Amino acid sequence: MKVSFARGGLVLPLFGIVVSLAGCGSGSDLHEWVDAQKHKPGEPIPALPVIRTFETFAYQDQNARDPFSPSTAEVDTSATSGPRPDENRPKEPLEMYSLDTLRMVGTIGAGASLEALVKDPGGVIHKIHRNEYMGQAYGRVTTVSEDRIDLVELVPNGTGGWMERPASISVGDK
Repeated sequence: MKVSFARGGLVLPLFGIVVSLAGCGSGSDLHEWVDAQKHKPGEPIPALPVIRTFETFAYQDQNARDPFSPSTAEVDTSATSGPRPDENRPKEPLEMYSLDTLRMVGTIGAGASLEALVKDPGGVIHKIHRNEYMGQAYGRVTTVSEDRIDLVELVPNGTGGWMERPASISVGDK
């Protein structure tokens, strides 16, 4: 069997083996360094922080109104006045989706008979007219135009009542 070193096909692998075996020396320098590091004294542990004692405070105004809750006048007027959702009305199909998951894809018709085409997250396309509902915040459609749907949503105002909030969906949103 004749081995030819002229082509370099065998030289490179042999060189790699020789270099890797040379790195497998005794490792005494490494062992000495590790032993020296183990025998060094450690840094001192910092002292524990001083825990301050707090003075207790006795609250004496238990019979006064809570400053963080609305007054009874605010609750009474806001809860009874203003818009309210019709809880007895049957829900429409697009009311089970949040408004940001619905997408307007076009319109059909013209003038007063203009209908918007809205795609739900499942890919189903629905026809929407004025005064129909969509979204989970009692969104009532106020205007259908060729490029957008305007709605008025009813959202809680934080004091037991409701307030109207405008919203819209445009063609090509998302």
